[in-house]
Amino acid sequence: MVTLRSATLEDAPLLAELWQDIARRTGPEDVVADMAAVVAAAQECERQRIVVAEYDGQFAGAVHLERTTMSAINLEPVVRALSPHVLTPFRRHGIGTALMDAAVTWAEEHGIGHVATAAVAGSRDANRFMARIALGPYATLRVAATHAVRARLSLHRRPATTGNPRQVTQVLAARRSLRRSRAGVQG
Repeated sequence: MVTLRSATLEDAPLLAELWQDIARRTGPEDVVADMAAVVAAAQECERQRIVVAEYDGQFAGAVHLERTTMSAINLEPVVRALSPHVLTPFRRHGIGTALMDAAVTWAEEHGIGHVATAAVAGSRDANRFMARIALGPYATLRVAATHAVRARLSLHRRPATTGNPRQVTQVLAARRSLRRSRAGVQG
């Protein structure tokens, strides 16, 4: 039997294990401390909630809910169901459905017309589940290390924009001369 409840600080070690693939890469003690901070923040903020699912009294999964906007630009209200995860032994027992039902119920209670979620890109099962319950793609969140993006951006810079302003003027003058000479040949 599936039961749902709000997360408590005692759930932090279990949440650290559940969300280890999406938590920051650090030691286990730090991840547990991070999860304790996340639970504490959710308990203090009326716009956030962590729902824990238990199956026959055992911790089976969780989801982090937040009432927010579609994006910083699109101010349409949405309940974001972040990281709805179910522990492997408890999959296919209705736990994922119960967690997403909690998100929909919370949205309805607050008059919010949309629910959004994010599934790990490589998780075929999670993405298929989300598609089955009517959640389609809206955006793709891409992430990279800052230094990696800086290195790639540096490769894409055009020399004329980073060089001497006189050099730009010379390039433009050469292009104009070339166009005039081509126009004279064709005429």
